[in-house]
Amino acid sequence: MEILRYAAFTDTPSGGNPAGVVLDARGATDAEMLAVAADLGYSETAFLTPTGERTWAVRYFSPKAEVPFCGHATIASAVAYAQRHGAGTLRLATAAGAVRVRTSGGEDGAFTATLTSVPPRTVPLADTDLTALLAALRWSIEDLDAALPPRVAYAGAWHPVLAAGTRRRLAELEYDYPALAALMAARDWTTVDLVWRESATLFHARNPFPPGGVVEDPATGAAAAAFGGYLRELGLVAVPAALSVHQGVDLGRPSLLRVDIGADPAAGIDVTGTAVPLPE
Repeated sequence: MEILRYAAFTDTPSGGNPAGVVLDARGATDAEMLAVAADLGYSETAFLTPTGERTWAVRYFSPKAEVPFCGHATIASAVAYAQRHGAGTLRLATAAGAVRVRTSGGEDGAFTATLTSVPPRTVPLADTDLTALLAALRWSIEDLDAALPPRVAYAGAWHPVLAAGTRRRLAELEYDYPALAALMAARDWTTVDLVWRESATLFHARNPFPPGGVVEDPATGAAAAAFGGYLRELGLVAVPAALSVHQGVDLGRPSLLRVDIGADPAAGIDVTGTAVPLPE
């Protein structure tokens, strides 16, 4: 396998979320893919198997396990492909469903990719789960923004959504790793999407990711898509809407995700970002 290394949702290698990319994983076994992901140590690595003209089956592995969908590795894969074969539309078959990715640009090798998620949905967060989640995060109910109620949101993977009442609360994150890991494993949550709303269309996010063996994700495209669906379903944003989500700042790897929310309640959410190769 040719293993590529990219940082997604950034235009500099020092920012964004690193991802592994294998553009041709034909013949690779589950054990081999997991071993590659573990060796890289990134939150996810994408393995693409060609199935036709600009169509692929894609699998995503964290250092610990396979995950159904990963947004930043999808963006990284699309940019990596575009740099070798030109811009266009890619059609991906993921464990979560069909995902389309469009790439544009190309000046000086710089490309932008936009993924369209599977149709999102949102479900209530049980009171017992909210209590356990707050305890693991070492937050209290008073720390939350009452205008953005807790929910569990999906756009390819499940993420509980909690909104902090202040930027300071979001910045001061020191959670109980074993407790949160156990809760998330029991509920099949991929990351926890912690957000703070600066304005109607500007948000800041942090995403603990213990199920993947990573303390925190610097940029989480799947969670951004799920969050867009959450805002639309609960009527918390006027649609159509274009949002900016800043993530990774508190980790020293600033990332920028654009989230476009259409008015059709059954449509997927668009998440856009750039990606750059990482040095070997």
